[in-house]
Amino acid sequence: MDTLENNMPWTTLCTIDELIQNAGVCAKYGDRQIALFLCTQADKQQVFAIDNWDPIGQANVLSRGLMGSMDDKLVVASPLYKQHICLETGICIEDPKSNVSAYLTRISGNQVQISQAA
Repeated sequence: MDTLENNMPWTTLCTIDELIQNAGVCAKYGDRQIALFLCTQADKQQVFAIDNWDPIGQANVLSRGLMGSMDDKLVVASPLYKQHICLETGICIEDPKSNVSAYLTRISGNQVQISQAA
């Protein structure tokens, strides 16, 4: 852990065992729904967190989208209109005006933790 990470307020949302590899789940963070994605590549696990709200479809559905990659970016395809959201930045590939918030995440022991929007 670096100093920046130590000074940030972290909230535990779930355990790593409650996530599904290479798929999304929804969790509450304050009054927001967050889509959590567990990406497993070459024995390395990383969790991504974005708002669950699909700004184009106007529904909380992004956690149900399919994970994939576009131009070396990990993305989720919305289950409604199939636009792609970058999991690191929350930027919509097809319509950059329709972004969502992306959150900082870490795995601490078995706990999946989130901090303020990246």
